[in-house]
Amino acid sequence: MTQIILNNGVKMPIVGLGTFKIKGSELVKSSLESAVAAGYRAIDTAGVYKNEVDIGRTIKDILPRHGLTRSDIFITSKLGPKDHGKEKCRAACMKSIADLQCEYLDLYLIHWPGGQGLQPSDIKHKLLRQGSWQAMEDLYDEGKIRALGVSNYLQRHLEELLEYSRVRPVVLQVEYHPHLVQHQLVEFCKKNKITFQAYSSLGTSDPENKLLKDEVVKRIATSLCKTSAQILLRWAVQQNIGVIPKSTNNKHLQENIDIFSFSLSDDDMRSLTSLNQSQHYCWNPECVL
Repeated sequence: MTQIILNNGVKMPIVGLGTFKIKGSELVKSSLESAVAAGYRAIDTAGVYKNEVDIGRTIKDILPRHGLTRSDIFITSKLGPKDHGKEKCRAACMKSIADLQCEYLDLYLIHWPGGQGLQPSDIKHKLLRQGSWQAMEDLYDEGKIRALGVSNYLQRHLEELLEYSRVRPVVLQVEYHPHLVQHQLVEFCKKNKITFQAYSSLGTSDPENKLLKDEVVKRIATSLCKTSAQILLRWAVQQNIGVIPKSTNNKHLQENIDIFSFSLSDDDMRSLTSLNQSQHYCWNPECVL
C-alpha cells in the first residue's frame, strides 16, 4: 500500500475504506472483515455516520485475527456541524475515541465549515470553526489526535484557517473526480503542503451514475481490462491524491484496492481531466461564509 507522508511526518495510506451509509453491526462487521483481508489499512468514518460504535467493536475483534495491532490501522473521524465550537468539539472528539475504542485518532477533520442551524451567511460560522480548531489543537498536544485536517473547505476557508492555526492542517478532504476537477484548490494545497484527499471518487450510488457510465471512462477501462471504478481511483492516486472508496461488496472492495498494478498513460490522464464539468454530486460548501 502506497503511503502519503503528511506535513507533520505522519504516514497515511493513499487508499482507505469510506464508511458513509455503512450501518448496522452485521454490515459493518462483514465490510471491515473483507476490507482488512483485502489489504485496507485505513478506515474513514465520522460522528454523523452513526457507525463508530460498531466500527470500534469490529476493529477490536478482527485485528488480532489478522496479526494486526491498533498502530497498523489509520483511523479518521470527523467533527459534525452540530458540535462546532471549542467545548462541543472536545466532547465530540472524545466520544468518537471512546466509541471507536481506539485511545487516539490518526486523523480528525472538521467535517463542514459551517455550524448547524445557522444561515449560510452568519458570521458565527467563522467563530465556531475557529473554536473547534483550537480544541483540536489542544487534543493534538495531548496526543489524542495524531493529525488535524478539514473537509469541504474552500480555498477561502483554508486561507482563514492558516491565518490563526497554531497546528497546520495536514489534509483537505473534498469531493473530487473527473467531473469535478478543482485545479486551483489542488494547487493551493500543494503550495501549502496540505494533502488532498478525494471523496465520492466514483460518483454516487445512484443507478444512473454519470461518472461510472461516462463513455471516456468506459473506453479507457475496456482498453486496460479494468473496471470504470479502478480507472477513476487510479486517476486520483496517480496524482498523489488519496481516495476513500466505499463498498460493502467483497468483489468491489478487492477491485478498488487493486489499482497499483497498472498506470494510466499521459493521454488517458488528460482525457479524464478534460471531462471536468465543475459538477458536484454531493455537497457544495460555496454558500458557507
